[in-house]
Amino acid sequence: MGFRLANIDGRAALVDGGGYHDLEALSGGSLTSDPMDALLHSRRLTELAQTLDRTTPTGQVDEVVLGPPVPKPQKVFGIGLNYRTHAAEASMEVPEQPLVFAKFPSCIVGPNSDVEMRSDGCDYEGEMVVVIGEGGRDVSAGAAWNHVAGLMVGQDISDRPAQFQGKPPQFNLAKSFDTFGPIGPFLVSTEAIEDLGSLRIRTAIDGEIRQDDTTANMIFDVPALVSYLSRITTLVPGDLIFTGTPDGVGATQGKFLTDGTIIETTIDGIGTLQNRCVRIGDC
Repeated sequence: MGFRLANIDGRAALVDGGGYHDLEALSGGSLTSDPMDALLHSRRLTELAQTLDRTTPTGQVDEVVLGPPVPKPQKVFGIGLNYRTHAAEASMEVPEQPLVFAKFPSCIVGPNSDVEMRSDGCDYEGEMVVVIGEGGRDVSAGAAWNHVAGLMVGQDISDRPAQFQGKPPQFNLAKSFDTFGPIGPFLVSTEAIEDLGSLRIRTAIDGEIRQDDTTANMIFDVPALVSYLSRITTLVPGDLIFTGTPDGVGATQGKFLTDGTIIETTIDGIGTLQNRCVRIGDC
């Protein structure tokens, strides 16, 4: 069955259909309201989720503003060129090892937050985001899913002028502007997802589908990424992995984000982000 974890006004909640249940109240105070603390109790969250059909919701999801389900990750990894189609459209070689960059945790925002832009060259990249549950080091690929609390939808927004203004490119800075990491709408536990290895991902810009692929086409799958990263740095609960984007990004089409643009990113079985772009100044 699993669970869907939400951040509602800074408080952890479990979602059932259109309703949400405040986690601290639902647990009788045995769990706190901190969404980050909730990640340490996946088994308890699954148990509580099984009681939701017998519990009166705290409120309705469509009446509140959702925050990022994981608001304060210690580490946020991005994986570049993880779909062959994206490597091809970028005219770059397919990497032999995961191409890893960092997104600063300060860029993380909620599923409906505005994306604040400082240039005319900002781009979208719809991605599946992995949330680490049980931490660890030197995790084997065979055990990797045991260390994943759940999955989310994500947007790896990129300021292309900042990214390519010098040599080598500035991936970390260009992808870490404030608001450049929308995630959500919920953290969906792995037990609640039927086919972890093949999830359809789509990005629409003002209603026009630009990206449409499946996570089955990733070059390095989730177990490979978790194992690879854990050999370099100890993973801790709440660490995020943006697993890469398929082809169809704006840069290859000359279609960058503009003031007022609506980005809609959907992954089947996980949910949808909807983010409005706002030009706030220059870099």
